[in-house]
Amino acid sequence: MPKSDAIRSYVVSVSGRMSLPADVRRRWRLDRGGSVDVLDLGFGVLTVPSGQGARLLRDLLPRKEQARIVASLEDSELGTT
Repeated sequence: MPKSDAIRSYVVSVSGRMSLPADVRRRWRLDRGGSVDVLDLGFGVLTVPSGQGARLLRDLLPRKEQARIVASLEDSELGTT
């Protein structure tokens, strides 16, 4: 299978930190740092620009599925960020 430029591997440190490459930070205007939304989809984790997580989840999943995911979280507040 050919490797896509849109798919990259990142290293997560023991403390949970992950570095985004400079070109990605520039593209999403994170050159000086900033926030991102992280969606735990159960089968993987998706990192998107801050403020886009809720919209993306709404667009991708039916309301009942969203409610099921939020209910399954140990901290349901995580489903609202």
